[in-house]
Amino acid sequence: MNLSRAALLVLLQPLAVQAAEYRVGPGQQYTRLGDVPWESLEPGDTVFVHARPTPYAEKWVLGRRGTAAAPITVRGVKDAQGNLPVIVGENATTRAQLNYWGEERGILKIGGSNQPADTMPAHLVVEHLHLRRARGAFTGRNGASTYLDNAAAIFIEKGEHITIRGCVLEDSGNGLFIANQASNVTVEHSHLLGNGNSGSILEHNAYTEALGITYQFNRFGPLCTGCLGNNLKDRSAGSVIRYNWIEGGNRQLDLVDSSSGTLRAAPSYARTFVYGNVLLEPEGAGNRQIVHFGGDSGTTANYRGTLYFFHNTVVSSRTDRTTLLRLSHQDQTAHVTNNVVLVAAAQGNTLSLTDAAGTLRHGGNWYKPGYVSTFGTLTGAVVDAGGNLTGADPGFIDLAGQDFRLATGSAPRSQAVALPAEASSEPVTRQYVKHTASEPRAQVSPAHIGAYGDASAPGTETPDAGTPTDAGTGTPTDAGTGTPADAGTGTPADAGTTPQQPGDEGSGSSGGCAASGASLAGPLAFALLGVLGRRRKRDARRILPLRRGARMLKA
Repeated sequence: MNLSRAALLVLLQPLAVQAAEYRVGPGQQYTRLGDVPWESLEPGDTVFVHARPTPYAEKWVLGRRGTAAAPITVRGVKDAQGNLPVIVGENATTRAQLNYWGEERGILKIGGSNQPADTMPAHLVVEHLHLRRARGAFTGRNGASTYLDNAAAIFIEKGEHITIRGCVLEDSGNGLFIANQASNVTVEHSHLLGNGNSGSILEHNAYTEALGITYQFNRFGPLCTGCLGNNLKDRSAGSVIRYNWIEGGNRQLDLVDSSSGTLRAAPSYARTFVYGNVLLEPEGAGNRQIVHFGGDSGTTANYRGTLYFFHNTVVSSRTDRTTLLRLSHQDQTAHVTNNVVLVAAAQGNTLSLTDAAGTLRHGGNWYKPGYVSTFGTLTGAVVDAGGNLTGADPGFIDLAGQDFRLATGSAPRSQAVALPAEASSEPVTRQYVKHTASEPRAQVSPAHIGAYGDASAPGTETPDAGTPTDAGTGTPTDAGTGTPADAGTGTPADAGTTPQQPGDEGSGSSGGCAASGASLAGPLAFALLGVLGRRRKRDARRILPLRRGARMLKA
């Protein structure tokens, strides 16, 4: 093959693999989610799901790999009224070309399939979708089927470098469920609400176990009526929970031990960071503890080590008792620094800092006077690190209106103390904006106590954050006693190599060319370069002929 032909083939290669766009919705290329070739998505491909008056009753699996430079993206497109596309799991159907196990576990599943061929999915972005009602009946590969009680709006069995952004996850057993073969996950700008099962403590708004997970700029609303689960339950290594609004639940945060030896062996398992959050405890909302940290398996050697809890605003509306933090065992330590903790409807003596075990070090916090170390018997230690303030009112701009920014002249302004050295890797640079947004926080010294400083610039920003840099594997076991057995239909027998069922609770030859001579190949190459520069993204229908053309040139 002469040089000009070789150059032509090189120039055609980018066109052959150019990213595709698939558009679903009214007046679009496809009318159904099931029309999209999910099993053959390539790096850089984007599926646009347009909102429509009636929900999409469909479910599917993402089992392909993007790249850091060219992720695979599923993106909702709002209608003229600003509504997200709604996807319901109840009575949903699945594209016939997809075949995956664990259909009973979610509406959108990531990882674990026969078709597409099983792999470790990577560099996936799911954004601006409203997924709800992973409940009741659906039609899957085995015909008529029923969701399990712990089914999720999004179920991640495995995958790495995954971003969930700007989604609403609602009215399912779990809003979000992530098993322990997931790593480097970011959940941001999303609203999780109304999940759980009435009378059950086993399902939550979010239940996750990953190697490297960041929650930021999210709104966690109350669970469904009569549902007894936690708002955010996490068993991860490298957990960073920052700049969120978390309201209600049996506990707002239940941060317990991992069932995965891989996660427990990760250096990041030793430290958990919770900062810049607004944590709201309604009257009569289940357990009086805001945060539980350590473990619940009973194997105390596997429990988490140290919690760094700083620059949060905690407001309890309980008229009885409120406990800020429970440490599971004497080996747990919590550094509680620069938080506003307000029992709004009661006297200060209705607040205890801890339950019994472990070591709690607190400094630079604001409380009502009269708070106590514990309501029971302290078997661990509570250490006053200095700089704690007390007062009748922290001076929020509007407590009744839930505007927890600090008014001019309020006591917690410019009273923060130095954070523990280990927290220097997590600077408090942003603050939550109602709702699911954020803004830069002014960097002043001393800083204000609590989740809010002064905004450093007018307006709000909602940057797309990358994924954390940790990696690994894992699977959630559930709350309470023991670990719920995994649900599903057993290991599939129809894959080439039988994939392992998740143990959660829950892959040229050169040839000739008809055109010969530099006189044709040279101008054609320049023309192709021009086309490539002008049209970097193509409709899927236009890409397929180019891919066929490239194959013909190689024939």
